[in-house]
Amino acid sequence: MSFAPATLYGVLLNYRGALAALGEAVNKPPYKAPPKAPVLYIKPANTWIGDGAPIPVPSDVEALQMGAALGVVIGRTACRVSAESALDHVAGYTVVNDVSMPHDSYYRPSVRLKCRDGFCPIGATIVERARVPNPDALAVRVFVDGVLRQQNTTANLVRSTRRLIADVTEFMTLAAGDVLLTGVPENAPLARAGQRVAIEIDGVGRLENPLVAEGRGR
Repeated sequence: MSFAPATLYGVLLNYRGALAALGEAVNKPPYKAPPKAPVLYIKPANTWIGDGAPIPVPSDVEALQMGAALGVVIGRTACRVSAESALDHVAGYTVVNDVSMPHDSYYRPSVRLKCRDGFCPIGATIVERARVPNPDALAVRVFVDGVLRQQNTTANLVRSTRRLIADVTEFMTLAAGDVLLTGVPENAPLARAGQRVAIEIDGVGRLENPLVAEGRGR
């Protein structure tokens, strides 16, 4: 792959539909309220693969969730930045597939379900920030074997890209080369070994990968 992040951070429940899908469960123990800060997790280096590389499907699962996500590539150190200046710290954007094994929404993502080898395809190119005037107005589409299976837009983010960067850097520093995902829309489509998934984000690009049974095609 031509681009490897310093660290790649995912965020849960940052699409309005994903948060709404929790229903009343969000107000019950152990949560008792919607999240007041971004719910973060890390996609470590073992998950990173490039455009065209095979996504391994573990033998103990029939299908995987395809998580279409806008990747915000940090261009310079961001620590306690304001929402107004947040995009000044962005180098550009890329397409990411935040793959995971099927699971219910929760606040503490399972490493076993989200961090398997090959579970994070990353686009081959970074589109410069100046070429994406508004990262919060981008159509996002997922195709499985050429059939459109999901369509959404970053206009449905709970926290805008600016707000997300500001809220994250309030408690942790993002460094140049880090990638922050803006979130995955609700109802992530499933794909199985033998199928091919493509993610498109308008103005950013297309990412396409085949799925293969774990241990094959590697």
